[in-house]
Amino acid sequence: MNRLTFQQQLGNTATVVWDIIVIGGGATGLGIAMDAAQRGFHTLLLEQSDFAKGTSSRSTKLVHGGVRYLAQGDVGLVKEALYERGLLLANAPHLAHDQEFIIPYYKWWQGPFYGIGLKLYDLLSGRLSLGPSRVIGRQAVIKALPAIRREGLKGGIVYHDGQFDDSRLAVNIAQTATEKGAVLLNYFKVTSLRKDGNGKIDGVSAKDLETGNTYDLQAKTVINATGVFADEVLQMDEPGARPTIRPSQGVHVVLDASFLNSTSALMIPKTADGRVLFALPWHGKVLVGTTDTPLNDHSLEPQALETEINFILQTAGSYLQKAPTRADVLSVYAGLRPLAAPQKDTDSTKEISRSHKLITAASGLITITGGKWTTFRKMAEDTVDAAITIGGLAAVPCSTQTLHIHGYTTMAAAPAPLDVYGSDAEPINALIKANPDLAEQLHPRLPYIKAQVVWAVQQEMARTVDDVLSRRLRALLLDARAAVEMAPAVAAILAKELEKDKAWEDEQVKTFTAIAAHYQLH
Repeated sequence: MNRLTFQQQLGNTATVVWDIIVIGGGATGLGIAMDAAQRGFHTLLLEQSDFAKGTSSRSTKLVHGGVRYLAQGDVGLVKEALYERGLLLANAPHLAHDQEFIIPYYKWWQGPFYGIGLKLYDLLSGRLSLGPSRVIGRQAVIKALPAIRREGLKGGIVYHDGQFDDSRLAVNIAQTATEKGAVLLNYFKVTSLRKDGNGKIDGVSAKDLETGNTYDLQAKTVINATGVFADEVLQMDEPGARPTIRPSQGVHVVLDASFLNSTSALMIPKTADGRVLFALPWHGKVLVGTTDTPLNDHSLEPQALETEINFILQTAGSYLQKAPTRADVLSVYAGLRPLAAPQKDTDSTKEISRSHKLITAASGLITITGGKWTTFRKMAEDTVDAAITIGGLAAVPCSTQTLHIHGYTTMAAAPAPLDVYGSDAEPINALIKANPDLAEQLHPRLPYIKAQVVWAVQQEMARTVDDVLSRRLRALLLDARAAVEMAPAVAAILAKELEKDKAWEDEQVKTFTAIAAHYQLH
């Protein structure tokens, strides 16, 4: 879909000058493309893999201010994030919703201690509050969280935050950007930065990884929004440049819903290493995480460390009546946070800011680092504002505060698995009506159907089995074994839609099976 648009818009490469070229198709890059296109700028986004392939599909699925950051005294970051939380829940109600959290406490002093902190959290939410926090008694905690460990339980604090589906939102933001006139291409790798005679960046060279074709693309501004890969692009601009990113790994394990047996989420306020841990109901399973492990390298498929898996299982087990074991893990996934590097050497990610940071190089390259999913819209606003200055673009103000994301609807959610599609549920049902075979379920343990695969290819730019089972559907994160078993059926549908041969189909299954092996513990 977008590749055709690209060819049509590009024509003679020598004559097309983009206002903005965005490198990177995660939450930040997609948000920038959406904002830029909304302001009327001629915008191109290039992603070397799939949209949200890395960090942006591997989050804790929270739209939140960050209770942990409040405890660290970062009030400004929390206030900004709580404001953005409110905007996101209003602009994408089909994907982001209010989630109740309960903090159980086992010592009397913890009740007022955590209660006071959460009252400040409420206060910082302002008019976009999701509801006041409150202290509840022991029996109320047990009723809401029947799986909670009861020995020594004194009571709990209830508070509200947002929950969402990260890669589904990424896809919908990409669609919104496209509808506003941007061109977005996945599997399109930037290989170098182009510069004029004065050393100023005036475009990029890029390669279509599907066809092997290369392109020289001109732009008034180039934005580096590649997350943990930001330093690689900065090295293209200035070899030997000081690193700006310090990757931190966050791991999650996915369990059967019975381990929590609740629509409320459990928040463990202080773990053995001084962090917080969540157990959240998500798509009919329980998501438990996360860790925060400093790393010195990065990849598109980071792998959970044994110490991280054991830490999550042991910590969760000390708060739940039924302690989870490795055999209970349906899937384990790891994501990398692109934290802005500290000015001094440190092994503590607690000392590295979660705030985003804009860097403008002498060449004019704009790099955005740090931040988190919740603040993607504000990060995009700040970045496009910078691009206007650097590129001499028209000073059009940002208007994404009230921009409805693709799929927005005020209608009641469709039944699963179409509940995450919002207004797109209706055309997907139309596909099924035209071809009833598309209503067939892909696997007995997961609700996904064939129509979703067709839709992912036709309307959501999915190109591979991994694109479909990891990010358009969330099968790989919910049940890795089931995802592997679904792969041949998904590959067959993709091959038909993309007009690929049997060899391509077989290779897709083989590649996905290798990826999925890292999500399984047994």
